[in-house]
Amino acid sequence: MKIISVNVARPSLVEWNEQIVSTGIYKAPVEGRIMLRTLNLDGDRQADLTVHGGPSKAVYVYPSEHYSYWRDELPGTELPWGMFGENFTTEGLNEATVNIGDRFRVGSVEVMITEPRLPCYKLGIKFGRADIIKRFLQSGRTGFYLSVQSEGEVGAGDELELIGRDENRVTVADITRLYTEDRDDGETMRRAIALAALPESWRNHFRKQLAKNEIHTGATHRESI
Repeated sequence: MKIISVNVARPSLVEWNEQIVSTGIYKAPVEGRIMLRTLNLDGDRQADLTVHGGPSKAVYVYPSEHYSYWRDELPGTELPWGMFGENFTTEGLNEATVNIGDRFRVGSVEVMITEPRLPCYKLGIKFGRADIIKRFLQSGRTGFYLSVQSEGEVGAGDELELIGRDENRVTVADITRLYTEDRDDGETMRRAIALAALPESWRNHFRKQLAKNEIHTGATHRESI
């Protein structure tokens, strides 16, 4: 498991639907070693801090293995590293095999997996097509975010060493699945709610979904009596 490319960008202004939008999604690879701090990599910034950035989203990771899938899905589209707005393009990790709360050492840094990425309209701007947002989420190839447990330097080629496996065993793919399709999987939702590493916004979402499920189950039971 390793980093293939480290990608950064400062926010830039682009035109979209006759409006000027600020976005940090146009990330490009950088050479050499770069400092990773609690909120982001040096030279990298998020434009809209209401939905991007923060301690739980300091780094966005996207598996390099997904690029071949998108080359087949989007023939003729240029897909350089960083195309999905990721900070780390990686090898050897994927959403189905890593857990929320798993911790890694990379370079001189320690990081922890926190949540999957939910795409916003700016991914559509980057690709020049609105349908990429739905396709991205439905593919399950969301990538995931990291929080920084200790700061330090990273660079392309650095190995990712697993140093802690979360005992709840809720994968990144599980969180996306619960959000998009398996809303009746109460058992996994309860395990997700118990995850200290999962941001409170996600845990509240699943609490509300469980409450809806219980109301629906109760109503169904009464109707059957």
